[in-house]
Amino acid sequence: MASCLKVLLSAYACEPGKGSEPGVGWNQVMQTARFHEVWVITRKNNRAPIESALSRYPKENIHWVYYDLPSWARFWKRGQRGVHLYYHLWQVGVYLVARRLHRDNRFDLVHHVTFANYWMPSLVSLLPLPFLWGPVGGSDATPKRFMKSFRLRGRMYEWLRNAACRIGEHNPAVRLTAKNSTFALATTPVTKKSLQHLGAKRVEVFPESGMSRDEIELLRKVPLRNSVPFRFVSIGRLLHLKGFHLSLNAFAHFSREFPDSEYWFIGDGPERKNLERLATDLKVTGRVRFLGNIPRPLVLKSLSECDVLVHPSLHDSGGWVCLEAMAAGRPVICLDLGGPSVQVTAETGIKVSAECIQKTIMDLKEGMTRLAGDRNLLERMSRAARLRVEEYFNWNRKGEWMTMVYNSILDQDFREKGVTISWWTRE
Repeated sequence: MASCLKVLLSAYACEPGKGSEPGVGWNQVMQTARFHEVWVITRKNNRAPIESALSRYPKENIHWVYYDLPSWARFWKRGQRGVHLYYHLWQVGVYLVARRLHRDNRFDLVHHVTFANYWMPSLVSLLPLPFLWGPVGGSDATPKRFMKSFRLRGRMYEWLRNAACRIGEHNPAVRLTAKNSTFALATTPVTKKSLQHLGAKRVEVFPESGMSRDEIELLRKVPLRNSVPFRFVSIGRLLHLKGFHLSLNAFAHFSREFPDSEYWFIGDGPERKNLERLATDLKVTGRVRFLGNIPRPLVLKSLSECDVLVHPSLHDSGGWVCLEAMAAGRPVICLDLGGPSVQVTAETGIKVSAECIQKTIMDLKEGMTRLAGDRNLLERMSRAARLRVEEYFNWNRKGEWMTMVYNSILDQDFREKGVTISWWTRE
């Protein structure tokens, strides 16, 4: 088999210099182009930032195909309003474009990259080609026992989200996507089970998140901290699903033993006023700071002034901030749920089970106490965290593994004998 393949990528979200799904799309394209000739179908509104980036770093082996629905079929879409319906219609047009491209270029395989939701279809799976789906996520949900800790707005959001997932699972196009997949990648073990339930034949866990060499090198320069007060930090939008009300309660218990400690929140959102009110009720306002939205250089500076990242998200397929903290040598305290539970190990942080609200709060508090009370443990976890990001979440390493997947799914033994390809047990 030739080492250089012709690969078709479907990347609805794809934009340089972005995080989340646009960043996943862009980085996957760049990594695939390191080894293969690539055709990419993406949206037209991604064209300007893509061409700007390519003017500085041209790539001759990438063929960009920009596609959008006609204006009369998308006048109603504004930002995120109607995005799911638009995506489904976009898939129909993309299939027709992809079929024409395959006729002209005879691809070796097709890979759906974004959107990365397991309950949304990818119609390029209908092409007569080996089909790689993912990594996709979205199956992780807030444990039912924690729903009562949300306000009505948060409970309604969770109910609607869960309903959308269930409806999507019964979409024949989604089930066909799963059935047609030669290999599927899931961001978490929970999503892996959902993909298997939908009919995917071969599924492995492979996190969507990653970091570039430049980002890792930048965060490697952040020195380890050995000064007082001992300081925790949480970074992200202040949303109900982030679970910051749990960690704030835990910090209130912790601070009775460590009264000189502090807890910083970086970010803003609809839960800020409630968290500020909770800090007042818990009598920790003097030790808790809400920094709001600040520029990224200040985020990194603030991270360097803290000892531990606390990320108690109740469902989160990605958890990019955990990787950034680990790359900066900051251990992570998180719940044993979603993407963070895959990123963080016992060597790089503390994962807390989400059994019930009060126990989770006290377990978070115990995690804080362990790290604040044992400087040697903190330093061991700091070194291990940096090493783990370099080993498993470096985009270059992920790109090398993905091209191994490409070659494997074209191998008859893989399709017929069930050869294992696991990211976590690779050499």
